[in-house]
Parts: sequence; C-alpha cells; structure tokens
Amino acid sequence: MEKTLKFNDNGKEYTLTFTRETVMNTENMGFNLAMVAEKPISSLTILWRGAFLANHDTLTFAEADELLNKIDKKGLLDALLDLYQAPLASLFDEENSKNAIKWTVN
Repeated sequence: MEKTLKFNDNGKEYTLTFTRETVMNTENMGFNLAMVAEKPISSLTILWRGAFLANHDTLTFAEADELLNKIDKKGLLDALLDLYQAPLASLFDEENSKNAIKWTVN
C-alpha cells in the first residue's frame, strides 16, 4: 500500500510519496539508510527532495528546500523514512507473492 505525506502551502496541495523508481533516484542523490544516524540533516534534506519526485517532479530543489524551511519538522524524518521504506515492504507482501514466478537455486 502506498504511503503518503500530505500538506498544503498557500492553497497548493502537496502529496509526497516514494515509488521504487523514486527510491532509486533518491539513492542516486546520495541517500542511504546507514547515513541517517551520522548525517541526519543531510538525510532529511535528501529524503525530502526525493519524496517530491513521484508527484511533483517539476518542483526544483530550491523550491523543495523553501518548503522544508517552512514545515513543522517534528517527526518529519521518521515519517519520510516510513515513506521511503514502503516500496521495499510492498515487494515482499503476500498479495504480490500470490502469482509470482517461483524460482529455485541448485
């Protein structure tokens, strides 16, 4: 199930989420889970920018950063991490496994 974070700024609705593709794009921007404890500000910024890619890909990083400066950040990193990890969880859920091609290792 897709997870989203929604907010409104000056009458403009934003819906942030991650897909498998935007997770890879965010990783290509330099994000990895191991960096969260060591570099929380960088992690938050990259995740924030990446979360816009699925639904607001024309938004510039500067515009995303402006919104980040305005938004309540309490719990935001945890919420973004939850969004980021949702596509991976969906890969392994039972619904996706029902009709999957079976494989073996010999």
